Amino acid sequence: MKKFISGVMALSLLLLNSVPALAVSIADVGQNYWASKEINIVVDNDIMSLSGNRFNPEGNMTRVEFVNALLKVLSDENLNVTISNKFSDVAKSNPNYDNILRSQQLGLVYGYPNGTFQPNKAVLRSEAQSVISHITKDMDADKSILNQFKDASAIPGWAKNVYAKTINYGIYVNYPDSRELRPNDNLSRAEAAVLLARLKEKLDLVKAQYIGATRIEHLDVKRNAPNNEVRINNIQNIINEGNVLVVAFEDKFRSEDHKSGDIVTFVANEDILTEEGSLIIPAGTKFIAQINEIKDPKWFNKNARVYPQLQKIILPDGKEAAFNAKPFSKDYSLKEGPWMTTGKLVLCTLTGGAIGTGAGVGFAFIPSPDLIGTGVAIGLPVGAAVGLATGLVTKGLEYHAKSGETIYVILLDDATIAK
Repeated sequence: MKKFISGVMALSLLLLNSVPALAVSIADVGQNYWASKEINIVVDNDIMSLSGNRFNPEGNMTRVEFVNALLKVLSDENLNVTISNKFSDVAKSNPNYDNILRSQQLGLVYGYPNGTFQPNKAVLRSEAQSVISHITKDMDADKSILNQFKDASAIPGWAKNVYAKTINYGIYVNYPDSRELRPNDNLSRAEAAVLLARLKEKLDLVKAQYIGATRIEHLDVKRNAPNNEVRINNIQNIINEGNVLVVAFEDKFRSEDHKSGDIVTFVANEDILTEEGSLIIPAGTKFIAQINEIKDPKWFNKNARVYPQLQKIILPDGKEAAFNAKPFSKDYSLKEGPWMTTGKLVLCTLTGGAIGTGAGVGFAFIPSPDLIGTGVAIGLPVGAAVGLATGLVTKGLEYHAKSGETIYVILLDDATIAK
């Protein structure tokens, strides 16, 4: 009975935790509301705010609300204002004063020719698309894509290229009728949430000058690494050349089983974080390397050397990025360390000592049993010396690594990882 009650309680907690936070925290947006996912995204990321616990999804999106939200998506809400106020209807006491000037300074939402900004005026759907088109990377969009919409003729002439571009980029709204754009209607808060959530997902399409300032953080993997700086903004992480990272063999490796040109995969066993706490490379990321050369073991105890070069990474979500790195060693090679070599020499020495002892005992035993101790005393050091000498002149070791065994690698170029 107790097990049954515990099971029911666990199931109840599971069901409770599985209910989206949106249904509980936003009174006027149900789970089945058409834009509930996007509204949840903009609220959770503090891009758009609630009034009490209400979102007012059908209300008009004002110009100043659109500005405030855009600045947060682009991480420009702390941009230093370097222009003077030229708007007659924006007083310094206005709580949105700085953001309105930031918008003008960046060229997001401009003021009107009569010197006003009209912060509380509703944004038209076509105006919102124009802003998104303006800040995203240029492309030669085919305007024939507009022909699929029933109201293409309603698109103002100045907005046809705007819509062709943003539709190609997938940053537009066509609700409730998927074949209508309604360019001259006011933009609702729900529709704004959809646009902003989609823009957030595609920040790699935004022109660099509109993205918030890059900050410098630091990796702490190897103290003698030539560099430890990482440049971070809200569209990408750039790991500077000279940084050292830890990666692990995905599968066991034996140098005698491989040749030049073979592909070897390494993985990140754990999240790679900066000292400041930012995630740079998630656990499970794969590092694809090619073996440039393998030098076989040589006489006089010279170990094999393997020369892999990491060429790209594959993130857990399938995205790929160039990643030029080699093992962090003097000649960029992998080889068995001194402890493995010492172990080989010790084994040779002990083996030689055992053989020498046996020979010494046998030799001493022939003339007189009383000389067995003498035979041990003579045979052990002689045999050990012979074993050590043998170990020093024989071929060195192959390079072996277990699955999960880690190595240090150094970046030879900056690595740019899109978010």
